[in-house]
Amino acid sequence: MESPLKFRLNDEEEPAQFVGDKQKPSAKLQRDVDKHKRVQNSALWPGEAFSLKIEKLLFQGKSDYQDVMLFESTTYGKVLTLDGAIQHTENGGFPYTEMIVHLPLGSIPSPKKVLIIGGGIGFTLFEVSRYPTIEKIDIVEIDDVVVDVSRKFFPYLAAGFDDPRVTLIIGDGAAFVKAAQPGYYDAIIVDSSDPIGPAKDLFESPFFEAVAKALRPGGVVCTQAESIWLHMHLIKKIIANCRQVFKGSVNYAWTTVPTYPTGVIGYMLCSTEGPEVNFKNPVNSIDKHVKSKGPLKFYNSDVITHLTP
Repeated sequence: MESPLKFRLNDEEEPAQFVGDKQKPSAKLQRDVDKHKRVQNSALWPGEAFSLKIEKLLFQGKSDYQDVMLFESTTYGKVLTLDGAIQHTENGGFPYTEMIVHLPLGSIPSPKKVLIIGGGIGFTLFEVSRYPTIEKIDIVEIDDVVVDVSRKFFPYLAAGFDDPRVTLIIGDGAAFVKAAQPGYYDAIIVDSSDPIGPAKDLFESPFFEAVAKALRPGGVVCTQAESIWLHMHLIKKIIANCRQVFKGSVNYAWTTVPTYPTGVIGYMLCSTEGPEVNFKNPVNSIDKHVKSKGPLKFYNSDVITHLTP
């Protein structure tokens, strides 16, 4: 898919730049690049910062929605940042991705229709595609530049977008869910960035209500839900909203990711009224068919102990 924005992707030594003054990265982002480091800080984690050395800048620019940067780090392989916040690292992001996919899909038998909101990098899509029972995967990503960058620099993930089961929609995830056919999906995975900028609507009650409507009875949703050390006020609000909306199970889970603030990231796991869903006792095990695309690096039955009531 060709992006409507004109930019250059370049894997040579010279970093890629958007064409045109309006597409230049922010001044702060450029200062960090000039210092050969990437500093992650945000109002979401005040008083804290995390930095990685940029060994090689692969891409930088500004889409219609956010600053986008991809670089080669010293330890974690390729690193993607959006508005300065680390979204995924090649060698350290697998706990996040495996948990956000296999916690929900492992909790229901034979899922067939799955919706991914966000996840334009492709790692979540790769994990979902492991399941042979799945017949349809819709992925809705608001920023086509993220998809284009992933296709260029993560070629083993790019093949996932060409899977015949996959439909890629460039658009607003909240609007897509609201317009979805009621009861259509077995599972919805919300692989969003933090609750600021283009992802802020994905943490509000109207979005959860639309998700519940789009799920079949006993359907499941898993959404990114921030850090227990920094965002307990937000997590409590999300849990309260979910308990009002979802009439099945509501659980919070967490895992460790070394390059996220505090090293911890959480998930909301919810199910709609219908067949009972017990997230602590998976019914759809990761068998030899699921492992056909290579072994998992983090998820196994023991990590279910991360769940809290």
